[in-house]
Amino acid sequence: MIFGYTLIEVAIFFSVIIAALLIDLYTNRKDGVMSFTNAAVRSVIWVMLSLCFAVYVGVTHGTEKSFLFLSGYLIELSLSVDNLFVIMAIFSSFSIKNEYQHRVLYYGILGAIVFRMVFIAIGTSLLLLGKWVLALFGIFVLWTAWQMYRHADKDEKEIVDYNNHWSVKLSRRFFKTLPYSAGNKFFTREGGVLHITPLFLCLVVVEMADVMFAIDSVPAIIAITQEPFLVYTSNIFAILGLRSMYFLLAAAKRYLCHLEMAVVGILVFIGVKMLLDVFGVIHVSPNKSLIVVFVILTTGVIFSITHPKT
Repeated sequence: MIFGYTLIEVAIFFSVIIAALLIDLYTNRKDGVMSFTNAAVRSVIWVMLSLCFAVYVGVTHGTEKSFLFLSGYLIELSLSVDNLFVIMAIFSSFSIKNEYQHRVLYYGILGAIVFRMVFIAIGTSLLLLGKWVLALFGIFVLWTAWQMYRHADKDEKEIVDYNNHWSVKLSRRFFKTLPYSAGNKFFTREGGVLHITPLFLCLVVVEMADVMFAIDSVPAIIAITQEPFLVYTSNIFAILGLRSMYFLLAAAKRYLCHLEMAVVGILVFIGVKMLLDVFGVIHVSPNKSLIVVFVILTTGVIFSITHPKT
């Protein structure tokens, strides 16, 4: 048993994840721009796979566990929106062509799966120190909400030259860097010397962006449930659909103008909920948390459609 789940259940989870990733890699083995329809279909498949897992958790471990998983899953998806906009800026900074973006995102997701395991292990281990850690998580989540709120109304975000990112400078200290694109290659040889390409440098920055994103998102999910298996699975199922969601958002970002404020509302709810629970004021049940998160997220989407910014 691992945190109340059998080794068979853990093995099934990772088998499904590996199989899904292999299928996704095979069906996208050729370079090309992912169409809106293709991205929509893939997004639906990932969501359905996540819902099937939620049903399995509900049948085998009770509906409360299922609600906890779904709450964490929705929170991760909603927070991912902001991260995907950052990735758009990174692609633009490195002038990555549309047909190569899905390749960077695929390997970026593989790295995210590993990094999330590390962050979740650290976060859940800190909980052993006592309830005050939960209070710190709650305060951190509220601080994240405040930072997002401060920048939410800025129509023109600062353009960052990611070529000067510290991770790029560090990579260039250890490898020769090709000054121009080499198609879909991360590495290439010039004059018998191995060089890294701009595509690889872009991948490095995307990974670093996800690390920073995980610092915000992992405490938010731990605020919902402290079970490592549920935290990790909700995280991973949300991450797996990010590549398809990216291409959906690239086409629909102008229609989701109020979604960021909805995410701020979700973070405020989570942070306050955690602090109230820690100090014994009130405990919000998993099903009620799920309803609140879903309502806020849906309201943000509907309000974006009915009240677009001009």
